[in-house]
Amino acid sequence: MKDHSTVVIFIDDDQTPAAQLQTPVQFKLDTNKLPDGMHTLKIVSKDPAGKEGIRLIPFEVRNGPAVAVEGIKENAVVDGIVPLMINAYGKGDQQSFIITGSETPQSIPFWIYVLIISFSGWAIYYLITSVSIKLV
Repeated sequence: MKDHSTVVIFIDDDQTPAAQLQTPVQFKLDTNKLPDGMHTLKIVSKDPAGKEGIRLIPFEVRNGPAVAVEGIKENAVVDGIVPLMINAYGKGDQQSFIITGSETPQSIPFWIYVLIISFSGWAIYYLITSVSIKLV
């Protein structure tokens, strides 16, 4: 009888295990071999007595270039001409970071305009009231 539990690791519905290991173990999942999108990591464990346990872990892979879109939200209802700003950039690899295009320009939020108009209105009010004070 073995004195360690074993784990068998499957990815998605693949019948061939990605790994079969004795515990405790450190496993490196290489997502470069998986297409972008949703996947499931299935870990089947068996203790020395023969009892099995299963754990399913859903995860999303995004190895491809990131895509940022401004001007439309998911499930939006739109009509007419919709101006969009689209940016796509790769992350490089684990050793280097590609800086070119990695920041997505965005339009100025509405609350910034409200803040500027409110401050300007207060400044004008302050100037008018301080000039109208007569010093004796």
